[in-house]
Amino acid sequence: MSARLVVLLVALIAVGSATAQTAPKPAPTKVMIVGTFHLDNPGRDVFNVQVDDVLAKKRQAELADVAASLAKFAPTEVMVEWPSATTDEQYASFRADKLPPSRNEVVQLGFRLAALRKLPRVHGIDAPGEFPFDPVKDYAKTHAMSPRLDAALAGAGKEVQVLSQRVREGSIGSVLRYMNAPPRALKNHGFYMDMLRYGDGDTQPGARLVGAWYARNLAICARLLQALPEGGRAVVFFGEGHAYLLRQCIVETPGVELVEANDYLPK
Repeated sequence: MSARLVVLLVALIAVGSATAQTAPKPAPTKVMIVGTFHLDNPGRDVFNVQVDDVLAKKRQAELADVAASLAKFAPTEVMVEWPSATTDEQYASFRADKLPPSRNEVVQLGFRLAALRKLPRVHGIDAPGEFPFDPVKDYAKTHAMSPRLDAALAGAGKEVQVLSQRVREGSIGSVLRYMNAPPRALKNHGFYMDMLRYGDGDTQPGARLVGAWYARNLAICARLLQALPEGGRAVVFFGEGHAYLLRQCIVETPGVELVEANDYLPK
C-alpha cells in the first residue's frame, strides 16, 4: 500500500471519528406515570375515595397548581385512562370550549395539562380487560381462606379511608404526592401478588386473576409506547392501581426513561 493511500485512509478514519463524536445525540424519551384517584366520585370501584366538589374555587386553584407544576416537565404528549375515540372527541370539545363542566380526572388533570401545553391531542390509551375475582372468592370459601381474603380487602378499604381523609385535610397536589411515592406503588401491587396464594394444582383462580391484570396493563403500556415518539416526553394519568406495572413496563423498555412524578408535583 502506497504512503499516499495510507495517509488518505488515516484522514478518512479521523474525519469519521470526529463526526461520530460531534453528532448530536437524540433527545432521551421520557415518561412520567402519575397515579390518580377518581375526582368525580363515580363509585365504580370496590372502595372509593370520597372527594368534595372539585369544581369549587379552592379545588380549581389546586388543580391549576398541579398542571402548572407538571408543565415544567415540558411534556410533548399527555395520555389518559380513557379509550382513544372518546378522548379524541372529548378533548376536541374541550379545546372548542364546548365540553360541559366535568369533575372527571381525565378532564381536570389530563385535558388541563394538555391545554396548558397547547397540545393538539390527548392520547386515550385505556384497554379493556377482565377481572375474574369471583373465582378467587369461591376458592377462598371452599378452602378456609376467606379470613385471609377478607383481611386483604379490609386493608384496601382502610387505605381508601386514609386517602379520603387526606383529601379532606389537604390539597389535591399533596394527595397526589402521597400516592405517587414509589414504595406505595410496590405496596399496592402486593395485593395482586398475594392473590397467587389462592389455588392449587391445576386450579389457579388467583393466577388467572393476576394474569388478566397483567394482560390489561401490558395492553395499556403497548398503546403508551406506540403513541410515544422518539425523544417525546409523556405525562400519563392513570388510576394508581396501574402505577406499579406501568412503571415497570417503562423501566424495562429500552430507550425510555422513567421520570418520577414527585420531582414535579406540588407539595
